[in-house]
Amino acid sequence: MSKDESPAGALMDDAELEAIIARCESATAGPWESFVEGRDHVAGDSFIRCGGRDGIYITPWRVEDQDFIAAAREDVPRLIREVRRLREQLNRT
Repeated sequence: MSKDESPAGALMDDAELEAIIARCESATAGPWESFVEGRDHVAGDSFIRCGGRDGIYITPWRVEDQDFIAAAREDVPRLIREVRRLREQLNRT
């Protein structure tokens, strides 16, 4: 487990939050849109368009974007748990 990772269910500490923020800030700016062949268009490859209509197409990924996407599966659920925890804490006061 890297220094950015915490066991499931553990509270998010400042270092972990800073690592998530760093990945977000180094990734290509949004909006990001997913285009899946057969779902969103009929020919070509599946891809993610970054930065709107005039943005870049990521296929293959920039390393920073790949790291962001790879981490998102774990980051987003942890962020959701953190938001819920903080909301519960606010509701108790």
